[in-house]
Amino acid sequence: MTTSPQSPQRSPLAVFVATALILAAGIGAWSYVEHARAADQPATKAPPPVAVSLASVQERDLPLYLAGVGTVTANASVVVKTRIDGQLDKVGFKEGEEVKKGQLLAQIDPRALQAQLAQAEAQRAKDAATLTNARLDLQRYTTLRGQDAATQQQLDTQKALVAQLEAAIKTDEAQVAYAKVQLSYTTINAPLSGRVGARLVDPGNIVHASDANGLVVINQIDPITLVFTLPEEAVVAINLAQRSSQQPLKVSAYARDSQEVLATGKLVLLDNQINTTSGTVQLKARFDNAEHKLWPGQYVNARLQMNSHGNALTVPAAAIQRNQQGTYVYAIDQDDKANMQPVKVDRIQDGVAVLAADSGVTAGQRVVIDGQYKLKPGSRIVESKPQPAKAQGSAGTGTDAKGSTK
Repeated sequence: MTTSPQSPQRSPLAVFVATALILAAGIGAWSYVEHARAADQPATKAPPPVAVSLASVQERDLPLYLAGVGTVTANASVVVKTRIDGQLDKVGFKEGEEVKKGQLLAQIDPRALQAQLAQAEAQRAKDAATLTNARLDLQRYTTLRGQDAATQQQLDTQKALVAQLEAAIKTDEAQVAYAKVQLSYTTINAPLSGRVGARLVDPGNIVHASDANGLVVINQIDPITLVFTLPEEAVVAINLAQRSSQQPLKVSAYARDSQEVLATGKLVLLDNQINTTSGTVQLKARFDNAEHKLWPGQYVNARLQMNSHGNALTVPAAAIQRNQQGTYVYAIDQDDKANMQPVKVDRIQDGVAVLAADSGVTAGQRVVIDGQYKLKPGSRIVESKPQPAKAQGSAGTGTDAKGSTK
């Protein structure tokens, strides 16, 4: 019986070494292929520049004003009432029309007062005749007393009678004057020029001096006034501006829903006390209102111009951005790269931001006013060009002068 020789067994160490060599060879081959592929591909392109709208930092003299909200009020308002009782005969105005001072507004039945005046005048005439006769008697008694034909008592009594009748004449004249005044109340004239409102009483009604509503209300609307409030902190600055200015401070009234200037006038009142409840002070301005752009009861924005700010650095308000550190702008350097530049904003008015002198920007420097959301520090930029205006009548959205879509 023959036996076959046994095949030798492989050791585990040899198997591990062989496997490692195979893996290393595979990794080296993969790396060589990847490097060759990368060498064949072109270099990565730089990101394209970001299209933005730019504006320049400007240095200019910008007026300083304080803004508040106010209510337009009539320069003068009169509730026309009757001063006597009687029947309203007629009305001499049309509702809503302009009336002049002294114009007839209403007429009350004058007949009863005319009779009282006639009665007072008759009494005065009667007493005047009696006084004339008493004076003649006094002359006779004086002559008789000189001839010793009358007693001194008779002469003194006649003098007293004359004085009594003279006093009666003065009373009668006062009664006549009073009756004339009462009769004048039957004609009601406009105490001032202005615009009348709705007629409150119709002709034919009995009116009384005690009526609460009166006959009509007259509001003087040219000139007209505006009452507005400002924070109490503004009082010191307003007083300083008034003392330093030879003219009353200028006040402008703006429409609430737009930047339209309705009227420009002057400050006539800074109230003499601060409202402790609201912490505000009340002011009043007067405006010429020939075109009636202001109307009593109208709410408007008021701007009190204090003085000139003087050579302030300004940028469009759209350039101002905010983050957790404060306000900043994207400033553009000579290489057309955008960089975040912190700035200090004193105030924003009329779409313009006034910057502090130490804000880190200079006059003439370019800043981004549109497209900031696409930027990051170091981004290259290109200024976007305004879009050409479309032909009139074509469909589509309109564009303004800066190319922004309306």
